[in-house]
Amino acid sequence: MQKQVIHILKGIKKFLQEKFNSPNSNWPYIITAILAVIIVIVGTILFVELTHGIMSELLADVDVAVSEKIWSYKSNWVTNYMIAVTEIGDVWGYVIVFSSVIAIFLLAFKSWKHILQLSLVLVLALSSNVLLKQIINRARPAGEHLVTVKTLSYPSGHAMLSIAFYGFLIYLIYQFKIHRVLKSILIALLIILILSIGISRIYLGVHYPSDVLGGYLAGFVWMIFCILIFNLSKIFRRDPST
Repeated sequence: MQKQVIHILKGIKKFLQEKFNSPNSNWPYIITAILAVIIVIVGTILFVELTHGIMSELLADVDVAVSEKIWSYKSNWVTNYMIAVTEIGDVWGYVIVFSSVIAIFLLAFKSWKHILQLSLVLVLALSSNVLLKQIINRARPAGEHLVTVKTLSYPSGHAMLSIAFYGFLIYLIYQFKIHRVLKSILIALLIILILSIGISRIYLGVHYPSDVLGGYLAGFVWMIFCILIFNLSKIFRRDPST
């Protein structure tokens, strides 16, 4: 993995050296696309390595240790919070949040572009999660489940969709021309929500920590891949000769 990353970085260095003196209005998009490619490659490699190791004794010990640490904080109010955030990361949670986002985007920007982009990210993450669960076929943890679950375990759909959807929403908010304080608050709240959704799945006993980590990796890869595609499409729209 290190050799592959080094090779990619050397290629980028050479490319930048050749193009450094050539002014290009597409540079922000080109640089974003290059970084996105690196992240997608590294993220995919990490996900594959984690998937290969989910049945190992070492990872099983880590899963148990992390789960027990999270369960040590059990209390009524923590349980209520975890159930609430896990509901936000479920079907009806996305229906409500996405409907609200559509209304806000149409009122603020009067454009369907960002809505369509968010829809694509969500659909890709959801469909690939269903496929990965069936291929890997990992059962849920044994023991008490504080919420009802019917699907397979790895990777966590809640974790995968949360980082893909809310992570891409963070990317959009970062680009919006809104007050810096409001932007920082929104991004911080979304980061907390993403982390809370993942932790809630462990706390509620329906996922191993490795399920959540795998979901985060897979969702992050899809998010970055979509950012890559959207930025490349901007370059091609700006240059009709390509």
